[in-house]
Amino acid sequence: MAKKYDFSGWATRNDLQCADGRIIRKNAFKQQDGETVSLVWNHQHNSQDNVLGHALLENREEGVYAYCTFNDTESGQTAKKLVQHGDVSSLSICANQLKQMGHDVVHGIIRELSLVLAGANPGAYIDTVMSHGVEVEDAMIINYNENIMLYHSDEEDKPSDKPAEEKKPEDETIGDVFERIRGKLDEEEQDAVLAVIGMALGESSEPEDKKDDNDDSKGGEETMKHNVFDKGVAQNNVFLSHADQEGIIALAQTTSVGSFKNALKIYFEENKDTLSHSGIEDFDDFLAHGIDKIDVLFPEYKDVRPGAPELLTTDQGWIAKVLSKVHKSPISRIRTRQADIRNIDALRAQGYVKGKEKKYIGNFKLLHRTTDPQTVYVKSKIDRDDIVDITDFDVVAYLYGIDRMNLNEELATAIMLGDSREDGAEGKIYPDKIRPVWTDDELYTIHADVDIAAARNELQGSNTGANFGENYIYAEAVIQALLYAREQYKGTGTPDFYCTPHLRNVMLLARDLNGRRIYHNVTELAAALDVGEIITAEQFEGKTRTTSDGKTKKLLGLMYNLADYSLGATKGGEITHFTDFDIDFNQQKSLLETRTSGANTRVMSAIALEEDVAPTVAG
Repeated sequence: MAKKYDFSGWATRNDLQCADGRIIRKNAFKQQDGETVSLVWNHQHNSQDNVLGHALLENREEGVYAYCTFNDTESGQTAKKLVQHGDVSSLSICANQLKQMGHDVVHGIIRELSLVLAGANPGAYIDTVMSHGVEVEDAMIINYNENIMLYHSDEEDKPSDKPAEEKKPEDETIGDVFERIRGKLDEEEQDAVLAVIGMALGESSEPEDKKDDNDDSKGGEETMKHNVFDKGVAQNNVFLSHADQEGIIALAQTTSVGSFKNALKIYFEENKDTLSHSGIEDFDDFLAHGIDKIDVLFPEYKDVRPGAPELLTTDQGWIAKVLSKVHKSPISRIRTRQADIRNIDALRAQGYVKGKEKKYIGNFKLLHRTTDPQTVYVKSKIDRDDIVDITDFDVVAYLYGIDRMNLNEELATAIMLGDSREDGAEGKIYPDKIRPVWTDDELYTIHADVDIAAARNELQGSNTGANFGENYIYAEAVIQALLYAREQYKGTGTPDFYCTPHLRNVMLLARDLNGRRIYHNVTELAAALDVGEIITAEQFEGKTRTTSDGKTKKLLGLMYNLADYSLGATKGGEITHFTDFDIDFNQQKSLLETRTSGANTRVMSAIALEEDVAPTVAG
């Protein structure tokens, strides 16, 4: 520092716990680096005589340091003598607009710096500010018992009453340029600009009072190896002029360059001829000597969509439809009973012939099955430290949403397709508890094969030159198989068709021999399939099963009215959320659970379209 300050000292110190439990953290007052605040006596604001001078604040690693100057008033000069004689040796700040995270003060504004008598505590202590007996909200006074440092200012260095001579543009330093553009930069951009200047010069701008050699006998003069705001400084025979540095800064401010590194490249290409005088021959040399480790200057990453992370999931639309369409039963143990009187000649009514004995009709078969419930759950946990540290969204609610989504998907998949885990695997949902529509008994689900080859032969007939597109052939084969199977359908209401997005698109893209689209939209395709709605589910893709005779069948789609499916749960067995806090491990635990059973309750009410999978021949 130049010899124009009367004394200096610590205004705040980081990481000291105060009497009220609060701790001032690093950079809590960073935004006031370089600002000037009033220097007053003992926080007294009731008279102008209590204003002793002003203080220049400097944000440091250890806290906020202050360079103080007394004014020429009687009270100012009196205070100056008290300081010089060692009668007063401590500083205190008054700050408000505080932001805290727990007991940590992470932001605030210093309103004034006060000279105070030595504090009672060896560290720091905080007093709440009082105004006419009423506490001022969100404010504090912080005292430190730290000795202050005197500066023996030369008379010629005292502030002059004459107005400062206005600098001409050619006399401006980089510091002047930075102060002129500071208002146009945000905090990160300001840090980047200051860093690039310091790194470009390759010199330490750290004041001597921060170094180990801090000798008060030197009069407290603060020096640097070089001022980073000089008009030009040489480093290792490579020179970046004032004009070069200012040009880079100005170019980096424009939005069109995209990044700071791009600004460097553009500036180098536009000025490579003039840069040769500085010993810079190519861009790598420019980076090597001008800016080392340039990546530290790049701004921090920012979320495009702030808050909770966006979920990347499989198709969830069909899941809500399945769970909303099934019949909800308050009974968890399901039993169905049917009397099978189909095609039994012995049950036929008979004509009577006079004199002949009337005969009894034959017996019929009674069909029934029972389904017991199984508990299905999702359990998770999160450390409370993480809950507290994640402040930009509610992580507990976020994880609950994921758990609920996973539970819903597992239930819907078990209803339609079944649990793909091996029998005996831990966590498997068993098919006799929640019976899957696809693999259910033939009495309940009609399994129909789609024969693509037969459809192709039928369409072409003897006209082998006819070129029917594969989409048209596939669509015709699916529609034909579904409608023929529909002849045996015994379900209620209007069924829906569940299939993969690819199968739906294959049928939608079907064209005739003239290239015209057969089905212009999904509604027309649903009408051709004679279903109420086509619902796509990517989870159906690639699903296969093995039949009792060893054949492999690939699922193409399910036609079903889910109102015929009963999902049963007694009171208390419905989906319930339990939470618990483990004080031993400081963890928040969550359990989503349901105890339910599920089964198709109507015979021959579902149709599963399948395609034969040719066995793989080992090479």
